[in-house]
Amino acid sequence: METRLGHWLFIILFEWIWLFTLTSILGGTRAEVRCIPSCQLPLITAFPPELSALDLTYFGDGAADEFVGFTEGSATAGRDDRQDVADLNASEESSSEVQTGSAGRNASCLEKEALKGQQELSKPKVFSQRADPTPSDGDLTENGKDDTRNTSVYVENGETEDKDVASWTRTRSARSAETWSGFRPEGGDDASFSDQEEVQLTSSTFALTGDTAHNQAMVHWSGQNSSVILMLTKYYDFNSGRVTESSLWRSTDYGTTYEKLNEKVGQKTILSYLYVSPNNKRKIMLLTDPEVESSLLISLDEGASYQKHSLAFDILSLLFHPEQEDWILAYSHDQKLYVSVEFGRRWQLVHVGVIPNRFYWSRLGLDKEQGMIHLEISISDRRSQYITCKLQNCSDGNKGKPFPGFIIPNSLVVQDEYVFIQVPIGGQSVHYVSYKRHAFYPMKLPKYTLPKDLQIISTDDNQVVAAIQDWHQNDSYNLYMSESRGLFFTLMLEDAVSSGGPEGNIMIDLYEVAGIKGVFLSNKVVENQVKTYITYNKGRDWRLLHAPTTDLQGNTVYCEQPYCSLHLHLHVSENPYTSGNIVSKDSAPGIIIASGVVGPELTNTNVSIYITSDAGNTWREVFQEEYSVFFLNQGGSLVAIRHTPLPIRHIWLSFDEGRNWDKYSFTSSPLYVDGVLGEPGEDTLIMTIFGHFSHRSEWQLVKIDFRSIFRARCTSEDYLTWQLHNEGEVCIMGMKRIFQKLKANAQCVKARDQYISQMSDSCPCTEADFECDYGFERQIDGSCTPAFWFVPSATFRDCIAGDSFLNTTGYRRALSNNCTEGTLLKYSPRRQNCPSQAPRGLQLLTSEGTLIATLGRNVTFLVFLEEGLSSTTSITVDFGDGTAISYVNTSSIEDGVKHIYNKVGIYQVSATATNTLGHDRVMLYLHVTCQLEQVQLTTPSVVVKNKAVNLSTVLRPSNVGTVTYYWWFDNKTEPVVTLDGMMSFTFSNEGTHTINVQASVGNTVHQDQKTVAVYDYFRSHVLAFSSNLDEMNPGVSEWREDIGRVVKSSVVQVTGISEEQLLVAVLSGLPTTAEIFIVPEKRSRHGAMEEKWAHLDQLSQVLLSALNQDLVQFSLKPGVQVNVYATRLSTAPLVDSSDSGHSGTAVIMLVSVVLMGLAVFVIYKFKRKIPGINTYTVEQPDKEQEVIPTVTSIAVPNPEGDKLTSDHVDVQLDSNSSGYLPSHTDIKLSDEAPHVF
Repeated sequence: METRLGHWLFIILFEWIWLFTLTSILGGTRAEVRCIPSCQLPLITAFPPELSALDLTYFGDGAADEFVGFTEGSATAGRDDRQDVADLNASEESSSEVQTGSAGRNASCLEKEALKGQQELSKPKVFSQRADPTPSDGDLTENGKDDTRNTSVYVENGETEDKDVASWTRTRSARSAETWSGFRPEGGDDASFSDQEEVQLTSSTFALTGDTAHNQAMVHWSGQNSSVILMLTKYYDFNSGRVTESSLWRSTDYGTTYEKLNEKVGQKTILSYLYVSPNNKRKIMLLTDPEVESSLLISLDEGASYQKHSLAFDILSLLFHPEQEDWILAYSHDQKLYVSVEFGRRWQLVHVGVIPNRFYWSRLGLDKEQGMIHLEISISDRRSQYITCKLQNCSDGNKGKPFPGFIIPNSLVVQDEYVFIQVPIGGQSVHYVSYKRHAFYPMKLPKYTLPKDLQIISTDDNQVVAAIQDWHQNDSYNLYMSESRGLFFTLMLEDAVSSGGPEGNIMIDLYEVAGIKGVFLSNKVVENQVKTYITYNKGRDWRLLHAPTTDLQGNTVYCEQPYCSLHLHLHVSENPYTSGNIVSKDSAPGIIIASGVVGPELTNTNVSIYITSDAGNTWREVFQEEYSVFFLNQGGSLVAIRHTPLPIRHIWLSFDEGRNWDKYSFTSSPLYVDGVLGEPGEDTLIMTIFGHFSHRSEWQLVKIDFRSIFRARCTSEDYLTWQLHNEGEVCIMGMKRIFQKLKANAQCVKARDQYISQMSDSCPCTEADFECDYGFERQIDGSCTPAFWFVPSATFRDCIAGDSFLNTTGYRRALSNNCTEGTLLKYSPRRQNCPSQAPRGLQLLTSEGTLIATLGRNVTFLVFLEEGLSSTTSITVDFGDGTAISYVNTSSIEDGVKHIYNKVGIYQVSATATNTLGHDRVMLYLHVTCQLEQVQLTTPSVVVKNKAVNLSTVLRPSNVGTVTYYWWFDNKTEPVVTLDGMMSFTFSNEGTHTINVQASVGNTVHQDQKTVAVYDYFRSHVLAFSSNLDEMNPGVSEWREDIGRVVKSSVVQVTGISEEQLLVAVLSGLPTTAEIFIVPEKRSRHGAMEEKWAHLDQLSQVLLSALNQDLVQFSLKPGVQVNVYATRLSTAPLVDSSDSGHSGTAVIMLVSVVLMGLAVFVIYKFKRKIPGINTYTVEQPDKEQEVIPTVTSIAVPNPEGDKLTSDHVDVQLDSNSSGYLPSHTDIKLSDEAPHVF
């Protein structure tokens, strides 16, 4: 009984425990809703209406930027899009663009690949040099270039230290939560959030009435103690690619209320862009849509009033001067550059043919004048020129040419102290650099580095960082770092990940951590896996990131290097409307927020957000869902806003670097969030959230005032110190650095002069403070030894300009390293006197990089000397034409040596460097040519089959230098190439054959074509014309063709000879002559050769008879009759026109019959010996073919069209000609081949 009772008690107890456990689980567990991917968001460059509002874009400084990002900074997990990066001008401004759509907000989700873009926070230093450095639609450009066109913004230096809050946007349709462990509704609490009661933040809401359809917005909040916010909303029609509606709003109370300004700017005015002077935020410029009108509106009072000014051109991009607030450069669609010194009220043309985005303002202290512009202008498709111009006078007399030769198009980069160009030499692109505007020198890369592409990444800290894609690389670049002059480069990191950005930009996964010099993150390809590495000494040493010890739920993470580590997404979005996924801030040194994964390599799945508070030594996982995290209070606090397709009411704040989060409500009604705008550079903590209450409602602007949650300004009691280290090593870059940061949960407002406090102390130098010098490579033990190709004397470039040089030890200290004493003397280079040595490495090339020069124009020769003391080495340049020039030293030829050639030809040009120890000599062969204007092909009109015929050319002008001839016969695809304008050719088939010849001189090619008739045999006669025809001869080929046709027609009518058997060629020149050919009938291909010859003889006699009797004639014009004669007296009967008696006539006729019979007999027997009759046949091997004399490549310029005089004939087929009998001894045949008819 007791056993049964105990059994039942046990069962009841077990059931009670089971029910208690189940109740606890059901009561304590939140419902988890997973979102299954069902569709994919396409890559876009601007959001169409059907896209969601979850994508983010980082927003820059300068002009008001398209509102697509939280300007202070944010990080979002699960997104991988890339975006280009560029420097922003230092200013206190928050500018962003909101991209929205009217698509329904539903719970359907998009595939993971559509969620890759990450929001960028604070001041990210992502190096990315684009192929087109200045994006076309108004992004910010390198060298502080503030283009301020705002459809897409790329950030390199991110925000300035004065920026307090940030902005972010997202598209308005559903987004996926697949990246995260779960997807909770708005009311759900995350494990990382505290469970305290929510606190209502102070907020107000304003609706932009009438802007329901608008899908873009541009917002400008200048800060600087100003409460003014400007907002330009517009409807961008993605089908037509233009703005069709716009509204301008202005707030004067930090965004509590807004006034619509459409009436002030004009109700029918459509605004497309908003620009702000980076030097005076009160000056605003609005650009109208050029499809409607080309004008701009200018405000000098923060947008309160506007003046409208018409434009004579369409603005494509603007570049504000970094110091002068009224100076602006404007680039037009037709490649013209304009300048205004009155903030756009008046414009003046600077130059035409300017390469897009290759214009730069001068820098005071580096350039000779402040009002100077650096330009790259187009010369041809393959050549550009680097020039400098004065601001308002860019005439030829005021143009400067810092580099005397031509450069490769789109290669000019002016950045800080450096100017970079590419020069074509020997079919290769050679990169040149100028330091502090001095002479250009070739950049020295490690030997056998054969770059397919070179991108300038950074010129900070008086040092150049370049990304080079070597000949064997496809999706990665090697990173190189230079010394101060940008000349000698050493390897920084191999195989850094690269990708293509928008508009062909190159994106490099390299990120500089803000607030701490020398700390970089980079993604590197290692055995086909992408891994994240960090360096604390600017690339000397790299290591993997340590994974967090526990995950968000507190579970231990087992991750052992090198097989497992933390990997971060460093790149930015390819879509200009989404932004990056890593952020750090100058005002919060040591804090980095980024999205990434833990594992063997970087992937796009299971992405979380991680944070480090000690500059990358240790990391914590803070979110496993899609949140955007922003800096607040100048980096003293963090704000998180959740990405969800549902409307939200809450945001989360952390006051202890993301360890704990508090929940706050910012609106009473749930809001679909499109973006956030924070006030830049102010102590007041105000943020504006943009969104919609429903799918098609107006813009809702929710202003949040965070001041209520901060008790007071921070004091020294609210701060603590932390020391920068690298895995325990506190000496980094030769310094021990100690930073201040707020204590955990210190809810106080940071003053602007408190957030950057830093203490430092120098460290003794060690080997770790030195990197390998040029020509040296680091070995496994850490030492630097010479590379196999390195010749130490190659670095003696200082000896060219001075008497001493720094002799390397194989090491060089990083420029930003501040170590002292210790091993400094051991590793530092030693200054030594330049060795006495013979000159070596002399180079000679033309400024254009080619070996062709034009007659009568200046040729600039560039001479470079690799080794040899400049002061004692003389240079002699021999131009090869009997003239030479000498210089006592190389400094005299930095701008090149100019010379003019007066004759065409090939010249041996040499340069000789000489000093007391020896000499060096280098030569090149220069082809001096003049412009070829015309080539004429000279050929016989009719030739005999299987007999060689001479073909020749006539050039105009005759002496143009080295000419290459290309001969094509009939339809053959491969030409015969010769250097001589004359050749022989044999035609093996009867019929009509086409000959084409091309003459090539330099970059000029001309062509001529002739047609040749080929027969087994034929007869020909030379014709002459009455002298009145010469008076009407214009000397053009068309006229000769017409005369040939008339003569042929007249002969046919008089003689009855078939038209198919006659060919007439009128020759060029005076007196006018022609040649007539009698060819076999096409149908008479059979029969004895004697019969064929007899038939041609009969036709020839008929023709001669008609010519001798003046029967062949034609009318040139009314009243002008032209007779045609045979040039030699024939045996044909003559006509006696005397009035003799009948008996006399009979006698004469009888005698004539006898003579005729005798003549026929003589002609038949001795036909080849009678003058005036030419016989051509293949059956006479003992007699060579009779051809018209030819002259090769000689012509005399003739102002009378194409009437050339020489020893050639011009044969024209199928035309009529006529002639007369002049003084036959004066006939001269032309050198131009005739056409035959």
